[in-house]
Amino acid sequence: MGILKSILRIFTWWNGQTLNTQLYTWRKGVRVGQDEQGNVYYRTKDDARRWVIFNGEAEASRVSPDWHGWLHRSWDEPPTEKPLAHKAWEKPHEENLTGSPAAYAPQGSIRRVGQPQARSDYQAWQPE
Repeated sequence: MGILKSILRIFTWWNGQTLNTQLYTWRKGVRVGQDEQGNVYYRTKDDARRWVIFNGEAEASRVSPDWHGWLHRSWDEPPTEKPLAHKAWEKPHEENLTGSPAAYAPQGSIRRVGQPQARSDYQAWQPE
């Protein structure tokens, strides 16, 4: 299994990091912090570049708004040094669930779990 994982790391970018990214991170990366999902954030010593190494599948919506702002230079201090103030009404960050079983399905949708509900506003067409 170790050989398969090594080969996948060389050729796939969507599951963690490639070998080249790991080498670059070892050589030039300074670890800045880690979020609640296990994603690790880095920058170069001169802060010219910033990047994230995903814990698992590389999906941009898994980056929280706090870290997103730091990655895109909306603010200079990472959330580990200067946490952002959150309002009481703010919901916690959630990744994009489109295409997953947890995606939103409106009432009456055939994707909704359980029995479909009977609709009183619809009458199926019957040929005569």
